[in-house]
Amino acid sequence: MAQNKTYIYDFCTIQNNEIVLNGDSIFKIEPTLFADFSKQAYRNFEINYPKFFKMDSLSKLAFLGAELLLKSETESHQNDSELTKQTENNTALLLANKSSSLDTDVKYQESISDKENYYPSPAVFVYTLPNICLGEISIRHQLKSENSFFIFDAFNPEFMNSYANTLLHTNKAEKVLCGWVEFFNEEYKAFLCLIGKDENHKYQNETIETLYNK
Repeated sequence: MAQNKTYIYDFCTIQNNEIVLNGDSIFKIEPTLFADFSKQAYRNFEINYPKFFKMDSLSKLAFLGAELLLKSETESHQNDSELTKQTENNTALLLANKSSSLDTDVKYQESISDKENYYPSPAVFVYTLPNICLGEISIRHQLKSENSFFIFDAFNPEFMNSYANTLLHTNKAEKVLCGWVEFFNEEYKAFLCLIGKDENHKYQNETIETLYNK
């Protein structure tokens, strides 16, 4: 029995103070801390979402990638509002990383470990789960389909492709935004791609794995 096919529509990589969309570098600055990089990227792309500045670094990383991919998808269907609405409501999210929310967990632990300087912050505690970034993306883009966040030792493209394939071909989603969003101690990489089951000739010879390793 032939395996159901999926097609890659767009992909985005964020690492080393640079954002690459569909293989083209669209934003790059001199080495700096992620907080400054993410702020400059937000302003460069004229994103209007003040809640962005309250997010933890993992959520900002995932948010920026999703923003560029989903904005691109929306603009490609801007003359078909019904299709855009359907796609928004049925775009599933499937993300993974290695460190979970450890970067935020460490910060929160530091805030409660000193009994004489005890200052637990609810704003930090909110982000001590990795899947919170899925919620931030869903709220921003009004996504109402499936979403999952997995923890792996390394990026697992076979799992991602299989899971996305199942979501698409059981009609759980019209499209799947999937990938890897790792952030810990200023080391970060996001690789996100938007895939679907409608034939697309843009990346006929590429796979999630080959695009991730570019």
